[in-house]
Amino acid sequence: MYFEMRTYTIHPGMLPTYMKLFEDVGLPIIQKYAELVGYWYTDIGELNQVVHLWRYESMDQRSVSRKKLYEDCDWQNKFLPNALQMLEKQENKIMLAAHFSPIK
Repeated sequence: MYFEMRTYTIHPGMLPTYMKLFEDVGLPIIQKYAELVGYWYTDIGELNQVVHLWRYESMDQRSVSRKKLYEDCDWQNKFLPNALQMLEKQENKIMLAAHFSPIK
């Protein structure tokens, strides 16, 4: 099992707008291709961040899923143009669960 942790830093003041856009537009689209494990936003520490965790069976499955997402017309036309202008930076990590992890 592979997990992808994505951390997006949102322009100050735009976090509620970004989260609403993701919930209403982005999530219904991306859930056709990937399994959301968790979605959080920061309250203490580095602010204006959202962190989400996605589960994939393999790196091959991730590659196929991401390719299909990037080809999705709704993703390209309804979500990305609005979301990208709110992003300050993005960080992605692929993580493997330790054998003793409760989430595997």
